[in-house]
Amino acid sequence: MEIKFHPQGANMSLQRLMVYLSTTCMFCYMIGINLIILIMQYISPSLTKKIILKMGEKTTMTQNPNFKYEDWGQTFGSVNFFKTVSQHLWLSLGQEAFLGGDAPDTPVVNMEGKNTNTRPLEFKQLVKDFSDVADFLVIYIAEAHSTDGWAFTNNFDINQHQSLEDRLSAAQILVQKEPQCPVVVDEMNNVSAIKYGALPERLYVLQAGKVVYKGGMGPMGYHPMEVRLLLEKMK
Repeated sequence: MEIKFHPQGANMSLQRLMVYLSTTCMFCYMIGINLIILIMQYISPSLTKKIILKMGEKTTMTQNPNFKYEDWGQTFGSVNFFKTVSQHLWLSLGQEAFLGGDAPDTPVVNMEGKNTNTRPLEFKQLVKDFSDVADFLVIYIAEAHSTDGWAFTNNFDINQHQSLEDRLSAAQILVQKEPQCPVVVDEMNNVSAIKYGALPERLYVLQAGKVVYKGGMGPMGYHPMEVRLLLEKMK
């Protein structure tokens, strides 16, 4: 019996394996950080604040003018923090979008509430600069910091979506920010977020139905400059 080895299939399997390994490592890292923060809060609150601020630098939270440390810093190590991040990591195991592979054609819902099929990418400045070489799209997915979940103070008052109407209503806030490109929402089964490993946020570039760029998991792996460099080569 002859067994044929398919290089692309092996590559996809390797990328899937890396997702499992990285997710396991991230979960262990999260548990470790949570324990350290909880212990350090009793030993040295000031040092704990420095540690959290250092983490905030990596996630760009310290660069967000809309939030002070008091708005988000004290949520690290909380039960809702653990639950939200754990859910995101669990859903990321369902990824099907891998570099060089087929781009999942996931169903989404446009702002008029009608089902359609399309594929994701975002960022306002990129849209302005590269609309002549690429079609841009924002897919609004489940809230990472819902009011009834891992909430930040001084943030938008949005609960976890219980219905498609809730999600469409929340997406209107994004539309009002004028992202310069179409906005659609993920279905309530979160199929786009799962297959693209998009929680809490992620950038992709798709070409001819294939994934040619897959950004890291946001916010730490969210790097629009990488997309810019790729699109500049396509001009």
